[in-house]
Amino acid sequence: MNKRTFSIILAAFLLITMLAGCGSKTEVTTGDVGVVYDEEFGNVYIEPTIDEFNAMGFAFGDSVNITFDNGKSYEDIPYYSGYYCPVGSMLACGYPGYPHVVIARNYGASTWEEFEMTEQSRVTVTLNEKGKYLAVQELYALKYSDERNDYDSDIIFANYREVVGGNLKSGSFYRSASPCDNQHKRAACTNALAEQTGIKFVLNLSDNEKKYAAYTEAEDFSSEYYDSLYSSGNVLLLGLNANYRSEAFAKTVSEALLTATEHETPCLIHCVEGKDRTGFLCALILALADADVQEIIDDYMITYYNYYGVTKEKTPDRYNAVQGNVNDFLYFMCGAQNGTPLDSLDIKKGAENYLRLGGLNDEQTAQIEAYLTGK
Repeated sequence: MNKRTFSIILAAFLLITMLAGCGSKTEVTTGDVGVVYDEEFGNVYIEPTIDEFNAMGFAFGDSVNITFDNGKSYEDIPYYSGYYCPVGSMLACGYPGYPHVVIARNYGASTWEEFEMTEQSRVTVTLNEKGKYLAVQELYALKYSDERNDYDSDIIFANYREVVGGNLKSGSFYRSASPCDNQHKRAACTNALAEQTGIKFVLNLSDNEKKYAAYTEAEDFSSEYYDSLYSSGNVLLLGLNANYRSEAFAKTVSEALLTATEHETPCLIHCVEGKDRTGFLCALILALADADVQEIIDDYMITYYNYYGVTKEKTPDRYNAVQGNVNDFLYFMCGAQNGTPLDSLDIKKGAENYLRLGGLNDEQTAQIEAYLTGK
């Protein structure tokens, strides 16, 4: 056999080997798996845990396709570790601290209802394109520590602070991470701060009776002050999702504020992290109290400094992306298009219209404003 013949045979062998390798490439997919109802936000969890999902070959920043056994499907959606997409956009999210990958619309309506899920439903998630959204994932990926020693103070760790701005009554309204849900190890610290502040009434945006009962039965429950407020009828459990554009959200927070007027202050507002649901309600009350746009933005953004160290000076891209969340709330509240100059918005009128969306009349709105300002 001469060298020319050998080279031809070797090239043919390598080509056949390469083609065989391509043909045997394994598709990255969950296969047919079950779904789990996300009780907190009303969305669809897929059955595998986040770690199990990633072990199948998926990674944050990938593009995935989702197909349900009822024929409904969604193609080319990003898989992120946080909600790094425009309001209303679909994504798959493996949020730290939660057990499963969720299929959700960012600040949108329930995907469980949208995709007509039942407990017997099945879903298949398949890799569409590896790393298609990796640049977004790497730019906006945010993760925080649940260890107290990683923070400079209890108030930063607990994301605990007074809400200030406009004519809001001094020393009357506070916001924080949860003083009862200990999944982020902050409950005991936040409970102690609430007791030190002398909190008399609480708007709990995230929990319902079932969830609260589970906290009190846990071995690590140590929020006695908070529980004393609950036992005396001074904790209002609202069980909100994050879809502030819905009438249900507007109705719940409007009625909650009206109920709050019957209680003494100081009042504490919280969800799980005291971040978004809490941030939106605080934006609403600040607007009702004649705060300006910058005061509302500053209140919202302090949380992202406390948890992630995000500042306009050091991390401008991340800061602007996060600020987009509260901007959208203000635009929706005021019925304005995104991109409208914020200082041109009539924020107080928008907030009053939001209460009307929630079913309140002018007299009830005036009652709430008097409660917030003390006037």
